[in-house]
Parts: sequence; C-alpha cells; structure tokens
Amino acid sequence: MGWKIVIAPSAQFDLADTVRYVARHNSDAAARLGYELITRAENLANFPEIGRIVPEFRQPNLREIIYRSYRIIYRLRRDAQRIDIVRFWHAARGFPRIPSAN
Repeated sequence: MGWKIVIAPSAQFDLADTVRYVARHNSDAAARLGYELITRAENLANFPEIGRIVPEFRQPNLREIIYRSYRIIYRLRRDAQRIDIVRFWHAARGFPRIPSAN
C-alpha cells in the first residue's frame, strides 16, 4: 500500500493558477497539464523517495520531481507515511517559497 498524498493549499493555488493561465490560450492543453501534474504527484505514493532533494533548501525531507517546466515540490512525512505536495512551481517563476511544515 502506498503513502497518503495530501495537496497543500499552496499547491492547490499553484495548480489552479497554472490551469487558469494556460486555459486563456488553450483549454484542452490546460486540462491535460493539470491532469498530468496531479498524476505525477499521485505516483509518488508508490515511490516517495524518487525525487531529488530540493537544491535550494538541502533538507532531506523536502524533495522534487520535474515535469516539463514544472517542479512538483513535496515534503516527506515518514512517521505518517504521508507526502505533502507543497508547490507546483513553474521554473520561470524563480525561487519557490515553501510553506512551513505543520
């Protein structure tokens, strides 16, 4: 059985903002992108440590996977076997702000 995936409010906002932005130009592409980002995040349930440690933060529990120009940044909570998706971050946006762990 895989780890539980929780999408934090910051990541929910990122995802909605990204889909809205892309939808202004192509609604089908926006739907596909949103679906792919969520699917990639959900796949972490079976392979939680597949992502690299986020270089800017160098914290072993803060990792990321890359999909196209997007960084899916997540926090491992080993004690609860839970993954918190904290950002869906486009590389052009610069340095991501990571919400503190609760």
